[in-house]
This record gives sequence, C-alpha cells and structure tokens, in this order.
Amino acid sequence: MTTLELLQRAKKAKSAMALADTKAKNTALLAMADALEAQREAILAANRLDLEAARGTVSDVMLDRLALSPERIAGMAQGVREVAALPDPVGTVLDRVQRPNGLLVEKTATPMGVIAIIYESRPNVTSDAAALALKAGSACVLRGGKEAHRSAAAIVEALRAGLSAAALPQDALGLVEDTTRGSARELMCANGLVDLLIPRGGAGLIRSCVENATVPIIETGTGICHIYVDRDADLDMALNIVENAKCSRPSVCNAAEVCLVHEKIAGEFLPRLARRLKQVELRLDPRAAAVISGVPAGERDFDTEFLDYILAVKVVSGVEEAMEHIAAHSTHHSEAIVTQSPETARTFLRGVDSAAVYHNASTRFTDGGEFGLGCEMGISTQKLHARGPMGLMELCTFRYLVRGQGQIR
Repeated sequence: MTTLELLQRAKKAKSAMALADTKAKNTALLAMADALEAQREAILAANRLDLEAARGTVSDVMLDRLALSPERIAGMAQGVREVAALPDPVGTVLDRVQRPNGLLVEKTATPMGVIAIIYESRPNVTSDAAALALKAGSACVLRGGKEAHRSAAAIVEALRAGLSAAALPQDALGLVEDTTRGSARELMCANGLVDLLIPRGGAGLIRSCVENATVPIIETGTGICHIYVDRDADLDMALNIVENAKCSRPSVCNAAEVCLVHEKIAGEFLPRLARRLKQVELRLDPRAAAVISGVPAGERDFDTEFLDYILAVKVVSGVEEAMEHIAAHSTHHSEAIVTQSPETARTFLRGVDSAAVYHNASTRFTDGGEFGLGCEMGISTQKLHARGPMGLMELCTFRYLVRGQGQIR
C-alpha cells in the first residue's frame, strides 16, 4: 500500500475514532495489549532480523535502543493497559462561560484527526504512539526507521488485531511501508490528510521536519540536558544524580550530556566524578582539564547530543554563568541543579527556560510515565501547543461548543 493510500484510509477512519466512546477505545486498547503478548514470539523473531541487519552498522548503545526482549514486550503491553486506565480526554470541558445574553460557551477537548509520527530505531514507540493517539480519539499513521521496520510491522499487526476485536476500523492504525526519505517528505506535505505531525528522533530528523513540513508539527526534542553542581551541593547526592542521568540509559533524550561544576568545589568534586564514571569519556573545558585528565572538549562538544557514554564537563563561576551557558547551548529539554541552597535553586528554577527543570533530581525523570501521564508521544521542546512530555490531553485540540435558545446578534 502506498503512503497516500494509507493516509486516505486513515482519514476515512478518523470519524469513527472521534465518535468512539471511552468503553470502545478501552476495549480496543486492552485487546491490543493482549495481542502484543500473544504475538510475542513473532515480534521477537522480527526484531532478531532487525538486529542482525543493524549489527556492525550502528553503535552498541543504538543496538540497545533497537533490541526487544520478553520483558520489554511485557512493558509495552503494560504501557498500553496504563493508557486504557487513564481518563478519556475527549469531551473534557476546559473552560465554561455563561454570557449575559444566555449563551453557554464551552471550550472542549476534541481529537486532532489524523496524527502522523515519524520515528527512528525504537520499536516500543510503535505501541506507545498508537495507544496514545487512539485513546485521544485520532487515527494514527506511523513511519518508523528502516532499522526497526520488521519489528514495527510485527507490532502493528498485533495492535490492528486488537482494534478489530473492539469493532473499530483497522485503518485507524497504519504503518508506512516505504522507509526511504521520500515517504517522510510525503507525510510532511500531506496537507488535508495529516492534521498533526510529530517527529521523534535525532537532530537531523527533527530539523528536516521543522524546515520542510507544511502540515502542523510539534517539535520534539533532541536532549542536550545539563546538570549544574553548585558550590552548596551535597556531593554524594550530586554524584548519584550525575551517574544516573548519564549512565542509566545514555541513548535516550533525557540523559545528561553536560555537567557544569562550580569552581569552588571543582577540586574535590571532579576527581570523585572521574572515579565514579569510569566507563564515561569526559570531555573537559580548560578549567576542568586543569583538575582531572580527560579528552579536551572540542568546539562542538557542548552542542552535541552524544547518546553515548560521553559527558562534556565545564567549570563555571556560579549559577549565573551556568544559566548563561545553558541558555546558549541547551535544546530546552531538561536541566537540573544540585544544591542545598533554596535561594540558588529558586534562581535556577525561575531562570532556566526548558521544558523540565529539576532541583536535586535526575533529568531521567522527564518521561510521561514518570510524570503520571502514562506512556508519552514524545517530549515537546517548543512552547505551542504542547511542552514537555506529551500525554493524552496534549494530543487533543479544542473547539468551542456554544448552546443557545434562539439568540441572534
């Protein structure tokens, strides 16, 4: 099936999804979760083929993003069930005004229509995105990367079986078969067929969508995430936070890429950091390099999303310089300060303009599940119309429903 045919079918199916009640959508989601587990072996077999094809062409960290396991498939199914358990946003009255002339004006959440998602090598995005879009009352068109296409196809087959079990149209969920750049461009310019485009992936993909899309788009973030260790930090806490933010899963967008250290504690903290992060390549600015050994930071190292065991390190004079550095180099995803000073924390939290700003906690918490939203569609780094983890409400638009008794103007 061509990409155009897929979009045309999704457009026809979006009315049925918009009219589906909460019970029907939840029945479909629960059936989709069951189907993921029932078809686990087929999904794992497809994933093994993807891994074999990718091995030797991508890093071990990226292979980890691509790999599925029985545990990860169980987690995907659980994520879909959690979405089913969330309140249905469709029809939620966001604001209500009774006008002096008697008109009742209600600002009401309503489905987007057809949501297209372009993503790269994480197969779990397939079920997350589908579950969220369908619960939000929209049809969903997925375009995965070529590295994960077999896995995504097997996952979509299972999910479509779940839709059928609830008597909802299978065409409400589709996977683009063409993994060339041409199909991505088709989605970007599918005016009248795509109501919202969401790219999830690296800087190149997101930049291409922002520069070329003629359909509405939400820019999801590359994550050049910073942790600033203040002079008043608990250093044991800081080490735990930096290690978690960098090493727990370096291939994801909420992993830390830059550590900024106050000059007053650099002499004590940096040697301890180097000992703790033995598997991490530290790329050091001149002041940090005067304290510990490592790789001199290159011109672009403070502007790079490494997605690997690499951390850029800079010594700063205080919170003001840390904030200036973040403003100049951040992608406005997630930043953290580690400090025991309430005043310094308040300055940082008020002054850093990113989607998520933390005090004494790891940036790895920027996640729909961790924020109580269920699985997420992505992390928006823009300010309109969504920002931060995008859950169900962020996948809705709104309209005004106006009720009268014959009023005329």
